[in-house]
Amino acid sequence: MKLNQITALLNNIAPLELAADWDNVGLLLEPKPDASIKRVLLSVDLTQSVIEEAIKKKVNLILCYHPILFKPVQSLCMSSPFDRNLLLLIQKKIALYSPHTALDHVIGGVNDWLIDGCGVGEVTFINPSKDQLSGAGRMLSLNRAVSINTLCKRIKSHLHTPYLRVAPGASNNIRTIACCAGAGASVLTDVQADCYLTGEMSHHDVLAAQATGSTVILSEHTHTERGFLPLYQSIIQKALNAPVELIISTQDKDPLHLK
Repeated sequence: MKLNQITALLNNIAPLELAADWDNVGLLLEPKPDASIKRVLLSVDLTQSVIEEAIKKKVNLILCYHPILFKPVQSLCMSSPFDRNLLLLIQKKIALYSPHTALDHVIGGVNDWLIDGCGVGEVTFINPSKDQLSGAGRMLSLNRAVSINTLCKRIKSHLHTPYLRVAPGASNNIRTIACCAGAGASVLTDVQADCYLTGEMSHHDVLAAQATGSTVILSEHTHTERGFLPLYQSIIQKALNAPVELIISTQDKDPLHLK
């Protein structure tokens, strides 16, 4: 499969026009326009270890959830760790594609996967698009209210994380849950819900949410995204009509660890 064919397929799965205005999504490195793509590496972050893995496994394309190159680049130097990563990819003719918030916002994407772990109920969009077919976050109205402890057990099981950070709100009974993958404060601010679920929020954003009576559940940034990779792999595999191997990176890991 040619590079332009697989990028068209990826855009069909998560249309780039759904991404946030501030985001930098799509094909970010194209070292060889007519490249034949036989092996793709999926990751959340682009680190030196991920790049070394891609080179070792002879990958043609890295499908990296978090984008790079947010700021204008005036020079690329091997003495800079960030620049060195990009130059290595270019030298090895490895392309790089990032879906980021397009994959968050689309139906069946990261935010839908995240809210699925909270229970059964009606799901609606937070900040919906003009056509009402996507949104920056999700609001779940549970069929039956649950305690904070029950909700936390569900989330930990869904995300396969041993812990959550919780700032209790006005009530232990949770009926409505607003979620946004990653750092969701900008999306969740001013949303009325019994509970906010996201990866990370600033200290003052947590206090502001508590002041309105909302419980805040933080699972760490990476935990709201990394668990989606196997599902993303499956979605792409089903859409492929060519023998392309999709590999989830073994070197892509949460940079933060408990001590």
